Formats: sequence, C-alpha cells, structure tokens
Amino acid sequence: MKTLIVGASGATGKLLVEELLSARKEVKIIVRPTANIPDTWLYNEQLHIIRGNISEMNLEEMTEIVTDCDGFASCLGHNLTLKGMFGHPRRLVTEAVQLISKAISKNNPAKAVKFVLMNTVGNQNRDINEHVSTAQKIVIAVIRTLLPPQADNEKASDYLRLQIGQKNPKIEWVTVRPDALNNEKTVTEYNLHPSPIRSAIFNPGETSRINVAHFMTQLILDDNLWKEWKGRMPVIYNVETSI
Repeated sequence: MKTLIVGASGATGKLLVEELLSARKEVKIIVRPTANIPDTWLYNEQLHIIRGNISEMNLEEMTEIVTDCDGFASCLGHNLTLKGMFGHPRRLVTEAVQLISKAISKNNPAKAVKFVLMNTVGNQNRDINEHVSTAQKIVIAVIRTLLPPQADNEKASDYLRLQIGQKNPKIEWVTVRPDALNNEKTVTEYNLHPSPIRSAIFNPGETSRINVAHFMTQLILDDNLWKEWKGRMPVIYNVETSI
C-alpha cells in the first residue's frame, strides 16, 4: 500500500517525500502541472506522480486515486503572495482534507487509515483547554480576519476534529503543529508537546522543515508513535528552542 501526499512540491512536502522514499515506502503524490519537482523523482519506481490541481478534482477522481493508499499526508499551504493568500481557492487545505476524507470513506477501507495534516502552532486545539493569552487571542483574531490562510488552517483541523472525530472506523488523524519554520539540511533533535509551551506570537520557537518531515514520516511508519498521538495536535519544536 502507498502513502498519498498532497503539497508534495512545497518546501516541507519535498522533504517528506524524500524521507518516505528513503524508508523504502511507496509514495503517491499529487502536484500541480507546473510544479517544480526533482528530476530524480521522475525515475523512482517507488514514486507515482499525478499531475493535476487538487482544487479541480472531483470525488470520483479522488476515490480512484486513494484506492491503493493506507496513509495520507497534507503539506498543503498558501504561497506568500497576494494571489496565494487572497486568490482562489481560499480554502485550499480545508477542501483538500474534506475531499480526501470523503474519498477514503467511499472506498470503505477494511481498517482505519492514517491521515497526517501539517498545520501551524498558531492554531489552537479546541479539544483541550490550551492556555492562550488575551493579547495573543486578539492578534490571532485579526490575522484570521485579514489573512485567509489562518482561517483555512483552522477549518482544516476542525474538520478532522469535529467531522472525522476520535472514533471514526475508517480514518485516524494527527495534526502536526510546527512553530516558525526554518531550513536545515539534516534532522536534528526535536521535542513534542501536546500544546504550545511558548507564545506563537510574542515568543515563537523554531522548527526546521526537515524535522517536521521526519516526525510525519515516523507517524506513518511507527504504529506505537501513532497510537501515542492519534486524534491529537502535537506541537513540534527544535530542541534548542524548547524552553
């Protein structure tokens, strides 16, 4: 069985693909027709590449795509341009999560599949009582109003929390929340927490993209790690900033 990745051509998505391929996992990706991907991917027998815009795919197409998949990961995000943040589709991540989830359910897998969503530490886990200062709540509310990607991230995770829920027999999920992302060449030590240990607005930590990719890969491969975090929204920090 394969792992389907959407957002595979992004900065973190590419690293996730490489991590899974290195672990000898078969991978299927959906990338835009114009997406720039490594030439080596074109000749990798473990990798199946589907060119298309996920925002334009219908349920029947997606149902066919997910037929041979038992793992799913989304690294989708909005480009930090005016068009990327304010253009169509404003609910890129949410709509992709909804479409894939409905396709999984339509396929009626014999056992629950894994769905890992890359999100942001600026999105609060409303299933638990996370401490967020009044000042941060105000700032996040302003960001949510002015910048569609914030609302998109929140709605995507809310779909998993509220619509898929904790006891869905077909889909289990984990929403991964990194703090301020940076680029490192190799995996370093990182810490995982059920909730943020610092303010995402006033005292942000750092998380390298490759550490996010590594953690997402381990969730897919390691059933014990999955059992620890399924149905939760772990926050990931690089060790040097976990204070």
